[in-house]
Amino acid sequence: MSAEVLLCDYAHARAGDKGNTLSVAVFAYNAAHYPWLVAELTAERVAACLAHRRIGQVRRYELPNLGGLNFVVDDALEGGVNASPGIDRHGKSLSYLLLDLRLPPPG
Repeated sequence: MSAEVLLCDYAHARAGDKGNTLSVAVFAYNAAHYPWLVAELTAERVAACLAHRRIGQVRRYELPNLGGLNFVVDDALEGGVNASPGIDRHGKSLSYLLLDLRLPPPG
């Protein structure tokens, strides 16, 4: 058994924006993996994954009825849609960055 797994093998994600704030929701494919997702995909892990963007605070909201987690990340979009010189002004690609995280496998 591998020491780590890719998050994308166990979950999918959707990202959106509000100004300079990124919202990324991550949903387990299988309801049985939701507790693992809660335990492993912490706000601290998400902050570390996005640290290269010099982000602000990361807040995590649990969505147990949907089997998902929503992360709200301040200052993640280089000023937001109207101000950012970047190609991905809405932060859609950042959901894929999160899905590439390597985590301990589900128990």
